[in-house]
Amino acid sequence: MKNIVIAAGYATRLGELTKNFPKPLLKIGENTILGRMLDDIDKIDDIDEHIIISNHRFAPIFAQWAKDQGQRELVKGETTSDLRPQTSDRRWVKPITIVGAVRDLIYAINGGVIPGDKEFSIFNSQLSIINDDLLVVAADNLLFFSFKEFVDFAKEKQTSCIMCHEQPSIEKLQRTGVVELDSEMKVLGMEEKPQQPKSHWAVPPFYIYLKKDLDLVRHSVENGCGKDAPGNLAHYMVEHTTMHAWPMSAGRFDIGSLDTYYEAVERFAN
Repeated sequence: MKNIVIAAGYATRLGELTKNFPKPLLKIGENTILGRMLDDIDKIDDIDEHIIISNHRFAPIFAQWAKDQGQRELVKGETTSDLRPQTSDRRWVKPITIVGAVRDLIYAINGGVIPGDKEFSIFNSQLSIINDDLLVVAADNLLFFSFKEFVDFAKEKQTSCIMCHEQPSIEKLQRTGVVELDSEMKVLGMEEKPQQPKSHWAVPPFYIYLKKDLDLVRHSVENGCGKDAPGNLAHYMVEHTTMHAWPMSAGRFDIGSLDTYYEAVERFAN
């Protein structure tokens, strides 16, 4: 299983703090947001590689961070200003910046080719085509549970999976993905930002896509999947394959603003 970290955003809501620095690498105590997440994922025996999707502005910072980690070798891709293949001895994936989260993911797992998208289908011989199960995570959360529970759930169900948690606030449900579930946690339907939510099950940005469903992922954009948010892919996959939803066993801390970052620093520093 490969762990793909979506970290290509610019985090403009954090102002000067992330103007020239990636949010996932902000310090929380002696570690970083991303470092804390990967420390947990490294405990999962199934995971044999981390692939971090960055943007052209922050890629050098991630590359230096990866080098400093020692154990986390990361493959360099292309930038928006130079679409020629580049040589690198790092296992670092940096997809083209402006393609959107879903196309970023396809680019990373498909050797630099996005089927049906001539503008961004640029073969990169440095990137191998991935044919493994995928854990896909957003890089700006602190979790009170382990991703191992999520992976174990997917093994039990033998399907691609999403996470979910109960959200009592209708206003918050209207700003996220919402799923309908049966008694076995099978996903019956999913809506993005519904005005009239059909359940209280909200979907955070954590997903498992099994190897048997990767062709659906690879061809999702050319078949009408939204390109920007990772939730677009989850919505598309729910309509095309069987998926289950794992109810989070504890909470998470979503760092989306200066206030939440400083609150996280205060809560987690020790």
